[in-house]
Amino acid sequence: MGTKWLLREPSDEAPSRLLCFPYSGCGASMFRQWPERLGRMEVLPLQLPWRENRMRDPHYGTYEQLATDAVEEIGRYLDRPYAVFGHCGGALPAFETVLRIGERGLRPPERCFVSSQVAPQDGPYGRFLGLDSGGLRGELLGLLSALGSDNPSPELVDLFLEVLEADLEANRRYRKEAAGRVPCPVTAIGWSDDTEVPYGFMGGWSAWGETDFPVLKGTHYTFLEAPRELQELLAA
Repeated sequence: MGTKWLLREPSDEAPSRLLCFPYSGCGASMFRQWPERLGRMEVLPLQLPWRENRMRDPHYGTYEQLATDAVEEIGRYLDRPYAVFGHCGGALPAFETVLRIGERGLRPPERCFVSSQVAPQDGPYGRFLGLDSGGLRGELLGLLSALGSDNPSPELVDLFLEVLEADLEANRRYRKEAAGRVPCPVTAIGWSDDTEVPYGFMGGWSAWGETDFPVLKGTHYTFLEAPRELQELLAA
């Protein structure tokens, strides 16, 4: 295995790749319902530190540090057409990573997909940011249920809660004015029934350059199932 940032070694035969960032409190396993390929594009979930099989690695602290570390580890896999995807709390570190790729002069992605998230200059935004530990625990139980874990142990929930709180703190600390251009087009994906981040709040992404705004049918958590409409959008 070439890097602990990926669950599996990228295939040399894949003509293109999709790098997927998990969102706050989660690890790469949140993409377990996604196929390994979308058309000819290989799907590669990233494993962030301080979760799942990387529990011994310290938390990244800020999205800027996360982006720096990620590029150093995955830079060698940017040798063919690729795209980047992040949903909600995963969209901002995905975006920051794309900015870092541009700063380093590496091959830019064909597209940066940001789902259910406001632009950096419009944040921080989100109901979770205002919840106390009790409220976050309740939300975690709902998320774990959506991921297929209906009766998690209290110890597991406590572990997820620590990660979630650290990730949310990184979100609170991240704000960036639209002072430049992203080295690739942005697709800001909204969801028709998303009450957490309504798609009408996502217009600020256009300040970063070429942006389109598709709205897919579903709620905030529909992306976990990799619905066909999302698969077709990413593959295109």
